[in-house]
Amino acid sequence: MVDARQPMQGGSGPWLRAVLQWMASWWGVLDFGSQMLVLALSPSSYRRSQRKVMYRQLYAATAPQLAAFVVIAAVVSLVIIRIVVATAASYGLSRYALDVLVRTLVLELLPLLVALFVALRYTLPGAQEVALLRSQGRLRELWRAGGDPARDELLPRVVAGVFAVALLAALGCLLALVLTYLTVYGFTAWAFASYTRTVGQVFNPAVTLIFAFKALFFSLIVAIVPMAPDPLHSGDATRRRRDNIGLLGRVFALTLLVEVFSLIGNYY
Repeated sequence: MVDARQPMQGGSGPWLRAVLQWMASWWGVLDFGSQMLVLALSPSSYRRSQRKVMYRQLYAATAPQLAAFVVIAAVVSLVIIRIVVATAASYGLSRYALDVLVRTLVLELLPLLVALFVALRYTLPGAQEVALLRSQGRLRELWRAGGDPARDELLPRVVAGVFAVALLAALGCLLALVLTYLTVYGFTAWAFASYTRTVGQVFNPAVTLIFAFKALFFSLIVAIVPMAPDPLHSGDATRRRRDNIGLLGRVFALTLLVEVFSLIGNYY
């Protein structure tokens, strides 16, 4: 007699396997992230011999990206500023344009742009290098030689990713505020007091705290998720390279989730 449950079991097998693989993948990210946070808070991770590696990664994560980021952020900011200012003027709502620009451009759009920019320019290429090191057994050799791969190779990249997001976010927001003032008022100082008052009213303590936490979570997502080992593709650098789109999608999904929570905190 044929068991009627066999088709159901056969149909649920791939689905259950996919769910278990998904859970194992995210567990690997959480485990890797907790290790990096513990190492980042440990003073021994910043000993003299480690500082040179740390400085090199900090430079690689920021200096080569500055020119491209400034151009992209300036172009995006100018386009959005012109659209908002022209739309507000056409409806007779020019007095609300500054508030809208600060809330949409500085608080919401630019942090997302920074997160994706750092992921594409630094952490995803760095993830390819780390995957290659894993596939070649270089990290295992370092461990056998008495070193700590997590502290010596991975932590500097993670810290550099966090630093790059924080630095570029601050730079992008400052650039957007300056361009907004110049676009609306021109090269004059007479409106500086009212402009800073408007910006200060937007950045009240609650909004500032939420913005700081959002920037922190963005930086952790961008720095940790691409570097985390994938148990499904462990040791397969070629497969990992093809999965960069999937990694970018994972980073984008998590940043959007953080963005949704920040919107809820700001406006509800």
